[in-house]
Amino acid sequence: MIAHEEVCIMIYPSFIHEGGIIGICAPSAGVGRKLEDFDRSIAWLNKQGYQTYETANVRINDPRGGTAEQRGAELNSLFADDDIDVIMCAAGGDFLDEMIPYADFDLMAQHPKWLYGLSDPTGLLFPYTCMCDVATIYGCNAGSYDIDPLPEYLEGQATYLRGECAPQHSWTHHVSDPFADELDMSEETVFGSNVDAIHTSGRCIGGCVDVLKDLIGTRFDHAKKFVDRYREDGTIWYFDNFCLSAECLYRTFLQFRYAGWFEHTKAVIISRTAIPSSETGMSYEEAIERAFSDIPVLYNADLGHMPPTMAMINGAIMNLDFEKNEYEISFQMK
Repeated sequence: MIAHEEVCIMIYPSFIHEGGIIGICAPSAGVGRKLEDFDRSIAWLNKQGYQTYETANVRINDPRGGTAEQRGAELNSLFADDDIDVIMCAAGGDFLDEMIPYADFDLMAQHPKWLYGLSDPTGLLFPYTCMCDVATIYGCNAGSYDIDPLPEYLEGQATYLRGECAPQHSWTHHVSDPFADELDMSEETVFGSNVDAIHTSGRCIGGCVDVLKDLIGTRFDHAKKFVDRYREDGTIWYFDNFCLSAECLYRTFLQFRYAGWFEHTKAVIISRTAIPSSETGMSYEEAIERAFSDIPVLYNADLGHMPPTMAMINGAIMNLDFEKNEYEISFQMK
């Protein structure tokens, strides 16, 4: 059921309704070290009228949610279970790559369901969309709704669970420290770009760049086939940078370019960096503008690890309008 190059039909699974079941698995880390926070997030989801079902290893206290084989089996079980409406990854982490060979993408294509995740789960969302032409949503994990009261940006992302995918508008301020105990969005936001304005549309695709770089050239790298398949629409890439240095980010963008990922690209959106660093003094601005001298790019954007953030629908048509230090994105599911 892997997509063929001549096939060009994006699948949008059914959204969840009140009383529906969210299946939760841990393809990356278990949530055992943050159980109280996780329980608060699950309680919030339940309060919205959703039931939740967790696979066996979700709550283990380990950077890996079980062995690679176990994690694959638990993911596959949720896709095979007709009672599960949508699937959410429990948390991010560092070792999802280990379990990708055990994800049954043929099964996932035969039983298409919305798959939600943030950060390390890119390693599943990205190939699922690129290989199988099934849309996925990058923005939140099952444990992301643990802030009380829930901030506006998370409330907005939660509406995407049930298919209420309203346009998303940029914010004027963001957090300076994503790891602080309190959510303090008092840092004034200045978006960067290599052009004065961007008004375009294209197929949305991307994820956490720290994860995407490890997929280049593997059998799970179907990016070139994806962008070629949808070349008439063009592509809008988005990249969430967690901790790549400016130099590593620049080299990674060169790798993507050499691998053909940026053919037919209309624009690129890049997040703020959660853990910035540099080995040579190179700035992120220089890294980004060197890498995309010929493609419109918007950076310091509201996505990924540095709140406030937006939900991104991999595979959908994104409409991007940026001008005068503000922007709006909307999605068409066609």
